[in-house]
Amino acid sequence: MDAVDSTRAFVKGVKRVIIKVGTAVVTQADGRLALGRLGALCEQIQELNSQGFEVILVTSGAVGVGRQRLRYRRLVNSSFADLQKPQVELDGKACAAVGQNGLMALYDTLFSQLDVTSAQLLVTDNDFRDPEFRKQLTDTVESLLNLKVVPIFNENDAVSTRRAPYEDSSGIFWDNDSLAALLALELKADLLVLLSDVEGLYSGPPSDPNSKLIHTYIKERYEGAITFGDKSRVGRGGMTAKVKAAVYASHAGIPVVITSGFATDNILRVLQGERIGTLFHRDAQKLAPLREVGAREMAVAARESSRRLQAMSPQDRRKILLDIADAVEANENLITVENEADVAAAQQAGYEKALIARLALKPAKARFCYNIFFCYIISSLANSIRVLATMEEPIGQVLKRTEIADGLVLEKTSSPLGVLLVIFESRPDALVQIASLAIRSGNGLLLKGGKEAKKSNAILHKVITSAIPENVGERLIGLVTSREEIPDLLKLDDVIDLVIPRGSNKLVSQIKESTKIPVLGHADGVCHVYVDKSANMEMAKNIVLDSKTDYPAVCNAMETLLVHKDLVQNGAIHELIVELQIKGVAIHGGPKASSLLNIPEARSFHHEYSALACTVEIVDDVYAAIDHIHRHGRHVDISNFLTLLCVAHTDSIITEDNEVAEIFLKQVDSAAVFHNASTRFSDGARFGLGAEVGVSTSRIHARGPVGVEGLLTTRWIARGSGQVVDGDKGVVYTHKDLTLHA
Repeated sequence: MDAVDSTRAFVKGVKRVIIKVGTAVVTQADGRLALGRLGALCEQIQELNSQGFEVILVTSGAVGVGRQRLRYRRLVNSSFADLQKPQVELDGKACAAVGQNGLMALYDTLFSQLDVTSAQLLVTDNDFRDPEFRKQLTDTVESLLNLKVVPIFNENDAVSTRRAPYEDSSGIFWDNDSLAALLALELKADLLVLLSDVEGLYSGPPSDPNSKLIHTYIKERYEGAITFGDKSRVGRGGMTAKVKAAVYASHAGIPVVITSGFATDNILRVLQGERIGTLFHRDAQKLAPLREVGAREMAVAARESSRRLQAMSPQDRRKILLDIADAVEANENLITVENEADVAAAQQAGYEKALIARLALKPAKARFCYNIFFCYIISSLANSIRVLATMEEPIGQVLKRTEIADGLVLEKTSSPLGVLLVIFESRPDALVQIASLAIRSGNGLLLKGGKEAKKSNAILHKVITSAIPENVGERLIGLVTSREEIPDLLKLDDVIDLVIPRGSNKLVSQIKESTKIPVLGHADGVCHVYVDKSANMEMAKNIVLDSKTDYPAVCNAMETLLVHKDLVQNGAIHELIVELQIKGVAIHGGPKASSLLNIPEARSFHHEYSALACTVEIVDDVYAAIDHIHRHGRHVDISNFLTLLCVAHTDSIITEDNEVAEIFLKQVDSAAVFHNASTRFSDGARFGLGAEVGVSTSRIHARGPVGVEGLLTTRWIARGSGQVVDGDKGVVYTHKDLTLHA
């Protein structure tokens, strides 16, 4: 079972949840209550309560709160002379008695504001020795839960018969972590969540940069191998106590998650099946991947598999793609079900329509379905893979052949880059394109998709890798399922050869700042269409409408319409705007257009709407249009050692004046520049590349839609007959170009 499946499996059917919150979460460093964290905790419990979950809270913090209050009380009641004497540590039982009152009063206030009723239950370890008490406790809790009341448990330290309950580790339970585990068994909970001040269980102290978060705890692997840091700064147990309690409860059949209580939504995310914190489960060996593969191991495995792929014959590599295409079609129903689940979850979460449009694998996503073009339905994805398989073999192509000297021939040949790390947005169709291109170009691949498409990505990855033969290995393509793994991968400049982030300019900049690995980035998708004064207006309407409305959510859709000033005077601009508005496009204007046409002013020219909206501006001539594109269609990136000027994406001119068209085509410094054609043609499949891994707006290595060729580099192969340099004595260099004879 893969990581995505395992994160969902343990929450399926969960009804009764016990949440334990520790002192480090409840209080601030100075001992005062952490009101923000407590408020977020109560809001999450209220949300779960409204969704039909039965929630039981086990809280610490009473001793800490009481100690802070009693220190203040002692201070105000002491004379100056008293304060000069050594201060005796406050009695823990007195602290518990005072603190419990204040802590429960706060919970009651917070829950009342959320229209939730809470109840206090104080217990000691001796209570659980009495079978009648345990039966009564269960009956009471059942009654409270039936009334949707939230029971709040705490150990009654004030009257505990143990001499030092905050130090003694004997008895039935010895802290609130073990109390929570005991209650989980007694009350037949379906899930126990232990909130900590760190993200979960680490392989070492969390402050150690070499420590890694353990997503699934497997006792046989980690027991004795973990180095724990200091115990809790204010509580009794710290992580050691939480792990003991988690192991105890999970061994009894109750799943446990240790996660951070500092985050405002971690409890909800756990119940939604997200892979956060550390999971403890009786069947951890089955739920976890056979081995939790680290970043380096994943990358090295991809490299080793890619070398085996490169050693295969072109026919065998082609067969892998054909087998993948067949597997995608054969699993169409399963892929559709998982994709529909992602779309439904995105709609329920209130995501923007543009994101949901990119997420859905359905025919409405595209208009063009000519042979090789991706129409984003399963059969078209499969056909696109087949088209890629039938293209000319890209690996080992002789690009140049030179006779260096008599009997010594040098060849410049195409070669795979090595291992690619592609971080892409919420488009599951992108996973198929990227994986197919990686296999066609002989590269290893690591993929990290958007969390909104996690089910679609997981099933597509599973289908694709299952079609890869064993002599290559399914680890040729790795799927990264957690954001926490990305920083580790970005450090592997000795294993990963190229990073391709597909997404916002912010994402690309963050990636470049975080790695020494070369980055092939798509900075922004601000595409322009300039309608010149000599344009055929019927053609202009068709191209403008297609550029904006064919598929507004993608990066090659028009975002800014530039119109020659003469078209304002003859009224042609109004025809264009009306046509756009009829199609539901919201119109925003630049300073000139908004003033002359009385339309709302755009907030920025450098804005990617990715929706049915665009900016309109009026320019004096083709030179003004070019200047506008250069000022607003590109982005200066100073995140690398070298300053890379990221060019604009795609820009088009509509004109019948060929001289003006040539000026535009030659002077506009964009990745793709068109004359009398829609910007939507800027696509790897439409360019005849078979597919694209992304659109590069950088100048280095590849520019524009990146297909197989953009994922290749070159290498030199020399074939001699015993030649040596020997100070160039006796060597007659011919440097004869033999390329035509290759």
